[in-house]
Amino acid sequence: MISYLQTYTRRLSLLLCLLPALCMAQPKTTAKNEVTAPRMRVIIDNDFGGDPDGLFHLVQQLLSPAAEVKAIIGSRLYSGGFYESPGTAAYACDQVKVLLKTMALPSPPPVYMGAESGLPDVNTPSPSEGADAIIKEALSDDKRPLYILCGASLTTIASAYLKEPKIAEKIKLVWIGGPEYAGLATPPPNYQPIEYNLGIDIKAGQVIFNTSDIPLWQIPRDAYRQALVSYAELQYKVAGKGKTGALLVERIENILKKSNRTLGEAYVLGDSPLVLLTALQSGWEADPASSKYVVMQAPKINDAGQYLTNHNGRNIRVYTDLDIRLMMEDFYAKIALFSNGK
Repeated sequence: MISYLQTYTRRLSLLLCLLPALCMAQPKTTAKNEVTAPRMRVIIDNDFGGDPDGLFHLVQQLLSPAAEVKAIIGSRLYSGGFYESPGTAAYACDQVKVLLKTMALPSPPPVYMGAESGLPDVNTPSPSEGADAIIKEALSDDKRPLYILCGASLTTIASAYLKEPKIAEKIKLVWIGGPEYAGLATPPPNYQPIEYNLGIDIKAGQVIFNTSDIPLWQIPRDAYRQALVSYAELQYKVAGKGKTGALLVERIENILKKSNRTLGEAYVLGDSPLVLLTALQSGWEADPASSKYVVMQAPKINDAGQYLTNHNGRNIRVYTDLDIRLMMEDFYAKIALFSNGK
């Protein structure tokens, strides 16, 4: 009996000694101000009422401590929506609010509506509270870089520029959209002649490319299509990560089902490169160091949504190869650390 008690006591003592180390080994979130302070500002403009890739990007960006989200803008889609969704800016904002409620963040960013129609012409903005929010933040006294992260049409940023051209020297635009460039990439089989995001408002694209002097980082179709993840990955790494993970995967599943299960088992999270190129920049000599781009003169965009040579175009970055490993592993880690039922 004494021997048993001695053995039990020794084992209990050993367990108590190991307990702090075991606790430290468990994943836990780190308070933002302990190791990382926001070194940039971002405004997110996306069509959250359509393809759920925008919601995936939004979650990852909100969980990225290096980039402070100053505003979220819900933009419209084509008339007719996306797989039975209304496709309106109002509906996009509703979807953002559902996600923010699910995440239960202590201080969520404000949500603004983009315009419900495209530009009437290349000289006239489509008024919206989203455009006004961009102008206000761009002209604020905050000296940190301001990135406008657009995964939708260019209506809102083009309208903001037409209302206040001074913002061009205060911002950097990162845009998911535009077709492939000849000599850089080949279009996919059965491609749409007008790339999806550009086609929503070609006039807005003409303002940004042909007229404005806004610094532009472009992720065209051949680049954003690299952001492929499998449904098995999402089931294994995301679906069980709290209410937020479940909501994201449910939105993907809804699309897969509405397509009559014809979309296969891999999905393009085409808006997620927006966080890769901003929050996940290198520490020293800050830049998206692990992704590749070319510097070229901005083309002109014609009325058919195609590129024309513009010898007077400003230099822009066109991304060709993206670090999908960094982007997705960062997302998986953040959603796991965040989960805890949220």
